Amino acid sequence: MSVQNEDIATLVVRWQASHGRNHLPWQNTRDPYRVWLSEVMLQQTQVATVLDYYARFLARFPDVRALAEAPQDDVLALWAGLGYYSRARNLHACARQVMERHGGAFPRTVEELSALPGIGRSTAGAIASFCFGVRAPILDANVRRVLTRVLGFDADLAVAKNERQLWAQAEALLPTQDLATSMPRYTQGLMDLGASICSPRKPACIVCPLNAACVARAEGNPEDYPVRTRKLNRSSQAWWLLLLRDAGGRLWLERRPQAGIWAGLYCPPAFEDRAALSGAVGAGDGDDGALHDLPASLHVLTHRDLHLHPVLVAQEEVSGRMAGEGEGSGSGWFDRAQWQALGLPAPIRKMLEALPLA
Repeated sequence: MSVQNEDIATLVVRWQASHGRNHLPWQNTRDPYRVWLSEVMLQQTQVATVLDYYARFLARFPDVRALAEAPQDDVLALWAGLGYYSRARNLHACARQVMERHGGAFPRTVEELSALPGIGRSTAGAIASFCFGVRAPILDANVRRVLTRVLGFDADLAVAKNERQLWAQAEALLPTQDLATSMPRYTQGLMDLGASICSPRKPACIVCPLNAACVARAEGNPEDYPVRTRKLNRSSQAWWLLLLRDAGGRLWLERRPQAGIWAGLYCPPAFEDRAALSGAVGAGDGDDGALHDLPASLHVLTHRDLHLHPVLVAQEEVSGRMAGEGEGSGSGWFDRAQWQALGLPAPIRKMLEALPLA
């Protein structure tokens, strides 16, 4: 490598100041609450999508105390549509721990930050770097791609010891001077390089500030990095959704369990097949004239394809199961104004919005 480690940090810091992203609403702040909120929202989500959610969240929950004191249902409702809902539950739990265990002030070390719900080492490093100037590495997907290419790090990151080695090398590259200024710029610079120039396919190496140091560019194979042999095993699952509507136009919705798909959100009752759904409404002997199949849809999750089959049931009297089961758990009948205020998964909200009027 023709460029020394300390020079890599200088190049990244200098490039970020001139060419990086410096206009986003969570930048140019040392407020750990705002930085933490942005880091969590940006996990698995594009910046363009996050912008509106970030603004709405701050308007509703301007500080960690407001978030901690809010009911979880309010947090999930505001998060609905952003996906990966465990982030919202962890966000709420983390805010409560910050209030209860840290007096409302975010801790300043990576170790303490990593002990909070939903904050892994990379997010902790980002908070510590941006807010406190701590010399802490990050390894989100973009940064991982940049560093493995620059270093020519071709060990399989599916192996834990190789992952630890990359963390150590990432730490060795960190700035060593003027940390209060250089660490935030360096951390942001690596993120920006990965988001713009060092893309997964056809990286723009010619304009990269690190092209003289990059092993992958010299080898001519940047798209071979990072190396990770373990792939996600995708599965497929079908849900038959009972859209049960009473004479007043209210819908029966149930809160999902606290584990699994759409945990803690509201959803119509789900069944593994149409026969099970028919049996639940007393139409199991072929007498299913009250059941109206609506167009099916596909919702793609991280690990599986979820095939949704909505069935509308419009009848004045419903079975005892639907009228009484789940009381005290948040399940029940909701009119349009009520269910619009609930935490609903995006495809479920879209489905309900498209229902014909009663």
